[in-house]
Amino acid sequence: MQSYSQLRLGDLDNVNVTVTPHPGATLLSLIAGTLGGRPHGVPRHWQRTVEAVIGADSVILRPLFDPHYSVIPDCLTATSTMAEADMSSYLGALAELDDHILIQQLEAEFGPALPRHWQPVADRPGTWTRAYARLMGRLWEEFRIVWKNADALLRKEQERIGLAAVTRSLHVLLPGLSDRLTCDDASIQLPDQQGATFDLAGRRLTLVPVISGHGACLFSFDQPGPAWIGYPLPAVGLLWSGHARPAVRDTTDKLTLALGHTRAAILRLAGTSMPVGQLAALLNCSPSTASYHCDQLQAADLLSRRRQGRQVHIKITARGEELLTLLA
Repeated sequence: MQSYSQLRLGDLDNVNVTVTPHPGATLLSLIAGTLGGRPHGVPRHWQRTVEAVIGADSVILRPLFDPHYSVIPDCLTATSTMAEADMSSYLGALAELDDHILIQQLEAEFGPALPRHWQPVADRPGTWTRAYARLMGRLWEEFRIVWKNADALLRKEQERIGLAAVTRSLHVLLPGLSDRLTCDDASIQLPDQQGATFDLAGRRLTLVPVISGHGACLFSFDQPGPAWIGYPLPAVGLLWSGHARPAVRDTTDKLTLALGHTRAAILRLAGTSMPVGQLAALLNCSPSTASYHCDQLQAADLLSRRRQGRQVHIKITARGEELLTLLA
C-alpha cells in the first residue's frame, strides 16, 4: 500500500514560494533513477552515463537507496546549501561534513539502532562522506554541460513560478508540478515509504526544478528552514536528445507563463461550452491529451465538465474567469 508524506500549507495566498535551481537535487535524482531503483524516469542514455561515471563505486551509494527506506539525511542532500544553490558550496559542504552531524541525523531519523544498510556509514563516517563527495563531483563534471544547456528552460521556470506567486495563482501551479504530487487548497502529498505529516507554518516553500526524468520526486519538509520540493523541469525531454541547446518559445503572455501553452489555450476556448472531442480537434491533439489537461484545470477549479448525452462538455468556472481577467 502506497504511503505518503503530507505538507500542510495553510492559506495558499499567504504561502511564501520561491524557485531555486539547485544542481545537487538533479544529481541525486539521476542516481536514484539509475542505481537506486526509484521511478524518476531518467532516460536510458543518461543512465548509461551515470553508470559509467560511478562504475565500481556504486557500492558507496547503497545506503541511500535501500528498497525499504526513502529517508536520506539532509546533510547529504541539497538541503544544507539550498540558499546558495551552488555546486561548489554543496560539494564543499559534503567534503567537510562533520562526522557527528551525520551520526546525529542518522539517529534522529532511525533511532540509536540504525538499519543495517546505514551501519557501514556510521562505522566510518569520514571515509564514507569524502568518497561520496568525490563521486558527486565526478558526476557533476559529466552533467555540467546538460545543466548549462538547460539555462533557458530554468529561467523560464523561474519566471513562471514568480508570476504564480505574484498573482496568487499557486492553486493553479502546484497540482501540475508532477504526476506524483497531489494537491488541494490546503496541503501537498508526495509518495514516501516513511510517510509523515508536516506543517509549513510560515516557512518558505522552495520549488526545485530537476533535470533528470519525468518522474523526479525529492523533498525535505522536516527541517526548521524552508521546505523544498524537487520536481521535473517542464520540457525536460528537450534535453534528452543530446547536448544541443533547446529552443524555448518566447512569450509575454502571462496566462501561458502561468499555465503552459496547452492549458492556457483550453481556458480561453472554454468561454463557451464545447465537447472535449471538438477541443482536441482545435488543439490538434488526441482526446486523451485534451482530457489530461482538462483534469488538471478541473482539479484547480478553473474548469468544469458535464456530460450531455454521449459527449463531455467543458466550461470555464468563475475562478477561471477571474484568472483570465487577472492575467489579461
